[in-house]
Amino acid sequence: MRISVDIEESVLQEVMALTGEKNKSPALAKAVTEFVRRQRAREFGRMIRESAFDYPDPEDAANPVPALH
Repeated sequence: MRISVDIEESVLQEVMALTGEKNKSPALAKAVTEFVRRQRAREFGRMIRESAFDYPDPEDAANPVPALH
């Protein structure tokens, strides 16, 4: 998708240097994609810390986990 954004030249040059891209559009696309990936990872980590994924304890005899075949 094409969009227009106002970004300071110094920031854009830094984005290009950090991403290793020589052109503006690929540099911005890579930076935005990486930002989204990191935000999702941060959210996933938060969910794990808050026990959003409650798996049975294999040591718990009252709630046995079937063996893998």
